[in-house]
Amino acid sequence: MSPETTAPRSLAEALRARDDASLSALLRSRPDLITPVPTDLTQLATRAGTRASVVRALERLDRFTLQTAEALAVAREPATYDELLGLLAGDDNDPTVTAAFPHALGTLREQALLWGGDDRLRLMRTARELLAPSPQHPSPTGLGPTVGEATAGMSPGRIQEIVATAGLTSTHDSVSAVASLSALFSDRSRMSALLDEAPAEAIEVLSRLVWGPPYGQVTAEPAAHLRWLIGRGLLLPTGPGTVVLPREVALHMRAGRAHRVTEPVAPAVEAATPHRPQVVDAAAAGQAYTTLATVEELLKDWHEGGPAVLRAGGLSMRDLKRTAVALDVSEPVAAFWVELAYGAGLLASDGEAEERYAATPAYDAWLELPAAERWARLASAWLTATRTAGLVGGRDAKDRTLSALGPGLDRSAAPEVRHRVLALLAELPEGSSPATDSLLARLYWERPTRGARPSPDELRARLAHWTLSESELLGVTGRGALSAQGRALLGLPSTAGAKGAEGAEPSGPGDKLPAHKRHHPVTAPVPHSPAERAAAATRAARLLAPLLPEPLDHVLLQADLTAVAPGPLERPLADTLGVLADVESKGGATVYRFTPGSVRRALDAGRSASDLHAFLAAHSRTPVPQPLAYLIDDMARRHGHLRIGAASAYVRCDDEAVLNEILADKRSQEFGLRRIAPTVLAGQTDPAGLLTGLRSMGFAPAAESAEGDVLISRAHAHRTPPRTAPEPVPDGPPVPDATLLGAAVRAIRAGDLASTAPRKEDPAAGRPVDGGLPRTSSAETLATMQAAVMTGEAVWIGYVNAEGAASQRVIAPIRVEGGFVTAYDHTADEVRTYPLHRVTGVAELADDQP
Repeated sequence: MSPETTAPRSLAEALRARDDASLSALLRSRPDLITPVPTDLTQLATRAGTRASVVRALERLDRFTLQTAEALAVAREPATYDELLGLLAGDDNDPTVTAAFPHALGTLREQALLWGGDDRLRLMRTARELLAPSPQHPSPTGLGPTVGEATAGMSPGRIQEIVATAGLTSTHDSVSAVASLSALFSDRSRMSALLDEAPAEAIEVLSRLVWGPPYGQVTAEPAAHLRWLIGRGLLLPTGPGTVVLPREVALHMRAGRAHRVTEPVAPAVEAATPHRPQVVDAAAAGQAYTTLATVEELLKDWHEGGPAVLRAGGLSMRDLKRTAVALDVSEPVAAFWVELAYGAGLLASDGEAEERYAATPAYDAWLELPAAERWARLASAWLTATRTAGLVGGRDAKDRTLSALGPGLDRSAAPEVRHRVLALLAELPEGSSPATDSLLARLYWERPTRGARPSPDELRARLAHWTLSESELLGVTGRGALSAQGRALLGLPSTAGAKGAEGAEPSGPGDKLPAHKRHHPVTAPVPHSPAERAAAATRAARLLAPLLPEPLDHVLLQADLTAVAPGPLERPLADTLGVLADVESKGGATVYRFTPGSVRRALDAGRSASDLHAFLAAHSRTPVPQPLAYLIDDMARRHGHLRIGAASAYVRCDDEAVLNEILADKRSQEFGLRRIAPTVLAGQTDPAGLLTGLRSMGFAPAAESAEGDVLISRAHAHRTPPRTAPEPVPDGPPVPDATLLGAAVRAIRAGDLASTAPRKEDPAAGRPVDGGLPRTSSAETLATMQAAVMTGEAVWIGYVNAEGAASQRVIAPIRVEGGFVTAYDHTADEVRTYPLHRVTGVAELADDQP
């Protein structure tokens, strides 16, 4: 059979010739085509040609594949395999381009951006409109219009003058004249001879236009060398005072290349600084521990209710600065920790009238997990989150400041960029950190911005920078290199497991070249489903657990009223010590300081002096120093000696001398105290204010209830109602799984069968049924269905469902009864029952159809 009889005439026909695996690959690479599932292949081809879908597909091409599409957009239509390869490889047939070309062409064909055989390659019409050069939208190739396009509208006489001046034979019509001129400019030898006659100034002008932009300005009386070019059509007028370099001329001067620099090979990500893998893992584990401590410190600081929620949502800059001071970090880093806790579902607004931020109930459950699992929960939330803390402090489209926890921080590309950056780190030698410039160059090659070079301000570049810094803060990387737990978080096998007995990488097809020289970029498998992500997090936690320090059950008490915790403390010990002492410094060892205020805080919480002595003796590796014991006993002796209650407020004490001392102190005058009994003073302020005031004067009063009992003050743990973590904003439809792809392909095939199956002639109209749904009367529909049951033949029906949506189906009726037909539906590939009153009509299929 000749190629002419098998060549597809449209994209729909080209899709119809594909097998199921090829259709599945198309739907997987362009998941927007499957939402919803097309009814047939014609609808699939139409949807694949929509502008939004094509733009999305082009944005996801790598640099060389996009260059291939751009070259095809400036090639003649249809183009041959060799013509397109020539535009990319040039006259010197660059072997690297030649090797990479089949994969790029296959990618375009797989994604239905290109169709036709190798002898008739056609770029999808919408893609050609987007990529072909025009005055309004210059092509990234820098090429201008063809001779035929540039001379459209030019007078026939002027075209004949150009042909004659160029040394060609005059023709009788403009079409043949333009074709003759195009043939001259496309002929390498004849074109070289023509340019050898050109003045040097003329060649200089062409050289300035050859790589684009191809348009230039001329005066009403151009110079002689410009007249030489214009007279021979080497520059063609496009408007008053404007000329353009024809595409054929530019390609000759470029030695056949469509692009100034063709980039068939992904640039290598260079290793900057090598480290031993053990050092990397240890550094990452240390930072992972710091992550847990910082998140706990943040939520402990907001334990009784955090900052207020802004009216427009989010955290005010003043509260962010306070949080940064409390955590002893910069404001951008504080914004990252706040967003991390929010993204993991540990922090939310409480929804009250005076709305504030607070920990969620999930935070309490998170605290009970082992340390490694807590870290894995945070790292997994960061890896998939679309909220981007790096944007905090910037401006939105309406020039409003973007605040932490506020709206406008979602960037759907963030998870993909994070995963890709970490995957590229995984390709480096183990323990090596990347050179940032080479990493950005690789990311740009994989997802280029059409018509522009990479910019530090471009979103993907900023996301990459933020990924490197945030992964280091989290402990996913250590010293800039990917850690073992970071590799597991990506779903990658450990390096040790992937290597053979002698440490060599496993070999296979395509592995003979270094990763950066393979034509298809190496990508890490993205864990899509929650089960896959949970499995990856579990494995990361298992690798991290041995590297984290074991919690300690002791501290070292010192004579200067401090306690040194030489490592992380067990939670009960840390909680009690946090009440009894103030944190003075943090780091490898935490230093706590005991003060009168901190000891009083423990007494207010219901602890007795004997409890505190026993606690310190049980958890100190050194004897309890005398100054600390004296401090506890002194505060306990004075604690509760004065009692504050509600009158407006009153002070009572069995020791009249103490009350006399208070009245004599000038600082007490603001409370309006007066003696109403030998052991009672009444004040004109509230109990809380009087309690605070007397403590500032050096006394140790205790609050009491209306019944005279001492009130024990404990921190109130404010929690929000149950909250779910914020959902990531998807970057388009999700990639379908194998089950959905299989079902979609079967449905499309069946729908296509229904829409393309030949029908017998309509006996009423005497012509084939064509176009819309079949239309028959109720009696005819019933009779045809009953006959099909008896013969076992398939029929074509029109059907309107309960929502009013019309469709056509190919069914094989099994039985007809009670106003329903039960049939095997070829379209749905299952047995279904249809009400007869919803069938618009029925027609028989041709004899050679199912």
